[in-house]
Amino acid sequence: MSARGHSVHSMPTDTLLGFQRATRHEPDQVVVARSADDIRSALAADDLPVAVMSSGHGQGRVLDGGTLISTRQLTGVTVDPARKTAWVEAGASWQHVVDAGAPHGLAPLSGSSPGVGAISYTLGGGTGLLARRHGFAADHVRRIDLVDMTGTPHTVTADSDPELFAVLCGGGAGLGVVTGMEIDLVELTTILGGGLHLPASPGVLDGWRRWTGTVPEEMTSAVAMLVLPDLPMVPEALRGRHVAQVQLAWCGDPAEGREVLAPLRELGIILRDTVREIPFTESAAVFDEPDRPHAYRSTNRLVSSLDPAALGELVGITGPSAPVTTVVGIRHLGGALARPPAVPNVVGHREAAYSVMVLSPLEEPGDAAVVEGLHDTALTLFDDAGLGRSLNFSYGAMTPEQVRECWAPADADRIAAATTAIDPTGRLLSNQPMPR
Repeated sequence: MSARGHSVHSMPTDTLLGFQRATRHEPDQVVVARSADDIRSALAADDLPVAVMSSGHGQGRVLDGGTLISTRQLTGVTVDPARKTAWVEAGASWQHVVDAGAPHGLAPLSGSSPGVGAISYTLGGGTGLLARRHGFAADHVRRIDLVDMTGTPHTVTADSDPELFAVLCGGGAGLGVVTGMEIDLVELTTILGGGLHLPASPGVLDGWRRWTGTVPEEMTSAVAMLVLPDLPMVPEALRGRHVAQVQLAWCGDPAEGREVLAPLRELGIILRDTVREIPFTESAAVFDEPDRPHAYRSTNRLVSSLDPAALGELVGITGPSAPVTTVVGIRHLGGALARPPAVPNVVGHREAAYSVMVLSPLEEPGDAAVVEGLHDTALTLFDDAGLGRSLNFSYGAMTPEQVRECWAPADADRIAAATTAIDPTGRLLSNQPMPR
């Protein structure tokens, strides 16, 4: 056990739990890292299996025995205003980065849920609120500090090791342990953002689809559908309804943004409107996602187009008659996401026009099988336009074959070669089974 190691029996329960509560690591020991040196020492101390946890949003596989390295206390962020960059430690969330950049008029390419770990999100690609204007978060990485499975540190840049840098940016969090990352920031303090809530219907979804074909890159949007419970904590206008929430983030002139989104107000009855100018520090309000840890599963597809008939069927099978609570999330891609990055990386399927995700909470012991069947049925509707999967939006264990669908075959082979070189014995248990 390293100097920072602790018996599992002496650790608070929350140390072993992430945001995802469907799974729980069962290690022999826990290392609560307070520095990169603690991580290096833990990896060099023995040959035990290892897993690393920050926020635990995307946790799929679980560690049975071995060492769990918790990076939750490594939340430091250092901003260089002149260079418009931030140095981000292993356990920092996007909210940490957002808050550090705000006093300098700078913002990161963060995601819809600021509580997510910034580094793991970026390693998986990163499709955020400014994505159509600025591209993937992985396209804006400058430097990565990595510890391999022997405890040896490496500083990786596009100049020092272009191949390893390329596979780290978009290849997922399975290539050693990243202890810090330097990323670009953009000049931004406020956005026009929020949601328009309408009754869910095929017409609303198809109207949003048609609208996305007309918008400039400053507009990043999505639509979420779910049946909301009839409970006091739900806004009165939405209680017990099957709702489509159009989620909007505009990073240009606010007046122009209001004109761009105006056609959406003609799609149906607006049950609730939260669109307003907001400081980027409050960006969580755009998607308004749950911030309480819970158990859930999801799967997704990246698609070249959305068939209106498929959208209509999707409304029906995931609505009030669905056997389990189901959330559908469809994101508009394209724009800067479709362009190659200035520095090559392996982010997959840039040609995708939309991502389609289906997510369900696991509320009862037998829900998992029902959820899996429903999700498969829902996403089969989009098989004809399917291009692959998104690693970041896969909440639950995937098969090795499914993981490979996140990249072009040649890039999956490159990731496999790097994984084998850094971790030849397969000691690191990543959230998903990385190509080998």
